[in-house]
Amino acid sequence: ERLETIEAGAFLCCERLQRIAIPLKRGLIVYDSVYHDYTQFDYCEQLATVDLIGGVYKTVASLHMKSWRTEMTAEINRINQVLSNTPSDEKTNVIRQWMDSVMDKMDHYKAEHCRHV
Repeated sequence: ERLETIEAGAFLCCERLQRIAIPLKRGLIVYDSVYHDYTQFDYCEQLATVDLIGGVYKTVASLHMKSWRTEMTAEINRINQVLSNTPSDEKTNVIRQWMDSVMDKMDHYKAEHCRHV
């Protein structure tokens, strides 16, 4: 949960990596200025599961509307449905885009929640 960044290439080509547990945090995945891309989990062919750690599930549970909670849960779980079929050279970008999507939806629903409370 205290993890601030995952540096470029941190797990690049880690053939046995199957699962990661990371906090949901903007800027966690750092741009690789050498490869001009995000490379942390590229070529980790077996990587199929991302677990989010921290308070994200508590935040989802506290959302006002059941439909918001359902949509957020589905979005959080989406990565584990697509990652095993993602080409290994695209895994980092898929994870990063998914994280951005989850955080954007979370920000939207938290703002909506504040308007209803």
